[in-house]
Amino acid sequence: MNRPDERPRVDGRAVDGRAVDGRAAWVARFSVAERAVHHVTGLLMLVCLVTAACLYVPDLSTLVGRRNLIKPIHVWAGFLLPVPVLLGVLSRAFRQDLRRLNRFGPRDTEWLRRRDRRAVLNGRGVIEVGKFNAGQKLNAAFVAGSILVMLGTGAMLTFPDPWPDSWRGGATFVHDWLTLAIVVMTFGHLWYALRDQGALTGMLTGRVDRSWAARHHAGWLTAMDRSSSNGVRDGAAEDMGSQSVPLTDAAVPRKRGPESP
Repeated sequence: MNRPDERPRVDGRAVDGRAVDGRAAWVARFSVAERAVHHVTGLLMLVCLVTAACLYVPDLSTLVGRRNLIKPIHVWAGFLLPVPVLLGVLSRAFRQDLRRLNRFGPRDTEWLRRRDRRAVLNGRGVIEVGKFNAGQKLNAAFVAGSILVMLGTGAMLTFPDPWPDSWRGGATFVHDWLTLAIVVMTFGHLWYALRDQGALTGMLTGRVDRSWAARHHAGWLTAMDRSSSNGVRDGAAEDMGSQSVPLTDAAVPRKRGPESP
């Protein structure tokens, strides 16, 4: 007895990694520069968190020791945190991603509001998300703001002489509590990333399976297909495309009435 075909489908055609409608089965998602910024920033952030734990958690501090070595590593990793982003601005692809991350539109509001935000119908996400969904944009904003705040408060703690006691006390309070928030955010980010093989593949190799893109970032996939066929810049194409698809109406074709003159 033959089992029914349960592969994801787009417009009735299976999209399990093979080419669809003559298009490549894999779609370029991140350039080398974009991945380098992500990886180096993430590595520096992890170094900051691990060294902070070794400095301020008593049991770890006693176990690891070598405070005179750990502290400079923590300080240097912290001061280097903005450097990957600043260097990444030299990349056109990274600048385009920054523009996408800084735009928050109606689709993003809908993505946050709807409980079925990750639902898939006929192989495509019911909300035609662009290259980044609203959660990723909020995460990026939090990381960028956190780096600036941690850099400022860390500088005050590293060079305390010019600052009054009240300022140093405030900097310590903000630095410590924001560290806890960053720990929570980091674990959440890793939790979601490790559960999504397609997202991991995209960040490690720079390309994603077309079926994964259709399920998670349908608006971006449409824009990429439009740009490749019409020669439109991918950022502009993404802005032109993508409307959300109501889950209950997505499969129901609407009849068009007579056009007005």
